[in-house]
Amino acid sequence: MRTDIVHPGADNLRYEIRQIVEVARAIEATGAPIRWENIGDPVAKGERVPDWIKEIVTQAAGEDLSFAYSPTKGLDEARRYIAHERNIEGGIQITPDDILFFNGLGDAISTLYGALHPGARVIGPNPAYPTHSSAEAAHAGAPHMTYRLDPENGWTPDLADLEAKIIANPQIAAIIIINPDNPTGFVYPEATLAAIVDVAARHGLFVISDEIYSNLAYVDSGMRKLASVVGKTPAIAMRGISKEFPWPGARCGWIEIYNRDQDPAFDRFARSLLEAKMLEVCATTLPQKVLPRVMGDPRYYPYLETRVAAYDRRSRRAVEVLGDLAELILHPARGAFYMTAVFRKGALKAGQRLPLTPQVEAILEPHLHGSLDARFVYQLLGSTGICVVPLSTGFNSDLEGFRFTLLEPDEARFETILQDLRGALASYLSSGD
Repeated sequence: MRTDIVHPGADNLRYEIRQIVEVARAIEATGAPIRWENIGDPVAKGERVPDWIKEIVTQAAGEDLSFAYSPTKGLDEARRYIAHERNIEGGIQITPDDILFFNGLGDAISTLYGALHPGARVIGPNPAYPTHSSAEAAHAGAPHMTYRLDPENGWTPDLADLEAKIIANPQIAAIIIINPDNPTGFVYPEATLAAIVDVAARHGLFVISDEIYSNLAYVDSGMRKLASVVGKTPAIAMRGISKEFPWPGARCGWIEIYNRDQDPAFDRFARSLLEAKMLEVCATTLPQKVLPRVMGDPRYYPYLETRVAAYDRRSRRAVEVLGDLAELILHPARGAFYMTAVFRKGALKAGQRLPLTPQVEAILEPHLHGSLDARFVYQLLGSTGICVVPLSTGFNSDLEGFRFTLLEPDEARFETILQDLRGALASYLSSGD
């Protein structure tokens, strides 16, 4: 091409969670079964969508207006329902006009970072969720900036690290919170949320709180949404139905905008998000029509409680099976359906190996020369068929480890996965001595 057509941030777009699938498919083609512990799709993993939710969707699909455009901000009834539910929870009060629908939070995240001033940066947690970290890095044309979640302290954010980086980097305009967190399953305590809001207020920043898993926080986790502590600080909360209903294929998410009247620049930024959405006309109509009917049904929250209890139980069992390995740091999740295991410093070495057939080793060979945790993850995949995600390359982290899911609905199969994972870890960590 006569001129450079590639965006300078293009090389920062990476989604290891799905990229490892291509390798797993090649191994599967050899006849080896794969156990998919990499992607957080409850439906694909075998969770059954209740019949009553399917009936509501079927009824809505039979209505002619489900095939029409929705208003750009979203259907009035969906936004009214969300605003009402938000307001009865306490904290900041919003109106339907403070809510904007997108085709999933991926769309919302892409639009948000695309609307930022080119020089504005957003700092997020480490480990980072790649949709946020890649989009922010691509927007900036530079590596994503992070604050530390401390694995030695139950994944508690290092607030001193956060504030020091904000002071050292005046281009930082916002702080990302993912609550409950992906990949760690950490739930931010109310006092920690309030402290982050205070940091943002003192430095003239806004807060982005990704709360896609907020209704999948475990009992006694202490989960509080940002709205409960945000006060007068400008902020954006992100939610959706992908993980809750679960209906990831609906691509239905929304943002809630708080305190746009407190800062004219933030108000203009919020309006730019709506203007960007106008170019697409609107988000998909059917899931918006369904949302208040499903979430307002008296069966909805008891249904979520049953799912959450299962994730909590599997999380605790994972700690029982893997937690006594001296080379690992492992904490039970307190929300969502992920856990992260971190290798202690020095536990991984270049010469460690798991047994691989020649055919599988040939498939894996291009992937066995990267980070130490990625080497383990790809050998785990080739040796046992267990597909997890390396922490370093998958979640923009300087930590070595891996994320796995708590979605397997067959308890016996989940137990087998844990036992096979433990056996592979023990074998790998003792090899190469």
